[in-house]
Amino acid sequence: MPNSSTRSLQTQSPGYSRFIAQMSAGKRLSFYLKSKPASVAVYLIVVYIIVQAALTGAEAMGYTWRWYRIPDYLFQLTDDGFQWGEISIGLVKTLQLSVQAFALAVVLGLIVALLRLSGLLVGTGVAVGYLEFVRNMPLLVLLYLFYYVLGPIFKFDRYTASLLCLAVFHSALVSEIFRAGINAVNIGQWEAAKSIGMSSAQAYRYIILPQSIKFMLPPMTGEAVHLIKSSAIVSVIAVAELTTIGRNIISDTYLSFEIWFTIAAVYMVVTLILSVFVTFLEKKYAVAT
Repeated sequence: MPNSSTRSLQTQSPGYSRFIAQMSAGKRLSFYLKSKPASVAVYLIVVYIIVQAALTGAEAMGYTWRWYRIPDYLFQLTDDGFQWGEISIGLVKTLQLSVQAFALAVVLGLIVALLRLSGLLVGTGVAVGYLEFVRNMPLLVLLYLFYYVLGPIFKFDRYTASLLCLAVFHSALVSEIFRAGINAVNIGQWEAAKSIGMSSAQAYRYIILPQSIKFMLPPMTGEAVHLIKSSAIVSVIAVAELTTIGRNIISDTYLSFEIWFTIAAVYMVVTLILSVFVTFLEKKYAVAT
């Protein structure tokens, strides 16, 4: 993406043309590849290659495409009126699980970040131990731990185990976002809060955390996108969400290609919408350097 000096050159076409002409061939190629049109073109080429590979493979297998059946799994118009299809219901379940898990991850992440920044030996040790354990644990193994080990002990059902697993896993990443955002606030703000007699809790609540929001909001939204994609893994313990419902439909209809392409498209639309929102936040809350 062109920097600010490059963008200023674009307002003067003769100067901009000279700027491009003076580049070496390698730098010129790199410059064009970083542009938005080139990024979109590369993305479309990759999608085209994937689709063509699927079509070729399906043709070699003698697979019969039945796309006409897919709309019924998105919505239906029956005698009783409009009804959501199974895939749409699965999407709602996925979003519900993701929102609840992210809210819990934010709470856990804030607690872990504050413990690590507390300066207390025990608090810092607990926070570091928690982070190292979670970050070095594969998500699938952590899910099995919650469901097959902790589930029978604490009477967790599938949904609760999935919710806690996603929250704990992503809380480690969220805590680092909190820590980075808090550390980004000028130390003079701490000194000012202490000089007027504020406690550490009051300084966090009224001074530090409100100012750190602009640093944390874009990466936090990006982490929400990551969590939505991670939620697909709970299908391995048959939690009723988008991927699980897709697998159930395939087992009943054998529409393997159509259903997986549709599920992938639904995930892509949701994550692209959130990614656009992340880009908007990054521009709005960009910190001058």
